[in-house]
Amino acid sequence: MLGVAKDADQKAIKDAFRSLALKYHPDRNKEPGAEERFKEIAEAYAILSDPKKRSEYDARGFAGVEGFSREDLFGGINFDDIFGGLNFDFGGGSPFEGFFHRRRTGPARGANIEVELHIPLERVAKGGEEKIRLNRPVACSACRGTGAEGGAAPKACGTCQGTGRITRSRRKEKEHLLIQQVSTCPACHGRGSIIEHPCPKCHGSGEVEQEEDLTVKIPQGVEEGMALRIPGKGMPSPEAGGVIGDLFVVVRSRPDPRFERAGADLLRQETIALTDAVLGATLQVPTLDGSVSVTIPPGTQPGAVLRLKGKGLPEFGNRHHGELYLRIEVHVPEKLSHEERELYEQLRAIGGKQGWDFKKLWK
Repeated sequence: MLGVAKDADQKAIKDAFRSLALKYHPDRNKEPGAEERFKEIAEAYAILSDPKKRSEYDARGFAGVEGFSREDLFGGINFDDIFGGLNFDFGGGSPFEGFFHRRRTGPARGANIEVELHIPLERVAKGGEEKIRLNRPVACSACRGTGAEGGAAPKACGTCQGTGRITRSRRKEKEHLLIQQVSTCPACHGRGSIIEHPCPKCHGSGEVEQEEDLTVKIPQGVEEGMALRIPGKGMPSPEAGGVIGDLFVVVRSRPDPRFERAGADLLRQETIALTDAVLGATLQVPTLDGSVSVTIPPGTQPGAVLRLKGKGLPEFGNRHHGELYLRIEVHVPEKLSHEERELYEQLRAIGGKQGWDFKKLWK
């Protein structure tokens, strides 16, 4: 499943898993079947990375590991070590929590927040830090999130006895049925508690808006649409003592008048004069590292594409670079001076004598 030899060491297994997980994670790969492929890769790594599980699998195949729960498989894996400390959107607190539906224990977790960050291509190429300003609700410091003045604990609602629900029952004697109707408590509106003296700062909500400046670390070669995770900067938990959600920063490339991005490749259009297309020329072409000289060979046709090797963006996760592709367009003059027209007429006459087919120039 990971494409490694049966006697592969732990480093080879980890490297193979990291490469395949980044390739097939459905947040980055929208092709059909990517999520199922990702699950298979994850389970294969969880088995092969543990000597005991690997031994059971080698001895009895899948029958040797079928009794393991998701927690047994993934609980001891250090994902920060595997992914180099990069906080990508792998589905919540654990890279596999969102896929394998682990049972939640304790108070509900706060919702995640997603924002978009548009960065220049130079930042994609070199990596570094970017600043963002985030406005989000946080627990009120005056009442410590309880909503009650001075942080006092709310009292249990006497109407619903703290359950947040009202249950009405009636029995049908003839049919031996007990019918129960459950509705939200009108006194506490489902909270199960009553705040007698609301906090003056948050007016009893337990939350206040806070503006915060955050620093986002951009990895070199960050891919278009990649989500970078900042733990604990999401929404507060709806329940006391719950974990705060996370912030996911979705990285987008800022439009650049010089280039169009296509993965790690850059595309650029250059328009040259007709004479340069026929005779050849030398152009100064901008790149992310400064300008370079590019030779336009004689007889270059409109629509021709020249490749500048390694002048694109770095590929995420390795040392390779993409290419810079130049699409050549030829400018045909719309108006000619008298002298220019005479020269073109002479050229046509010469071409006619030698059997030139000028129509081929435009194919």
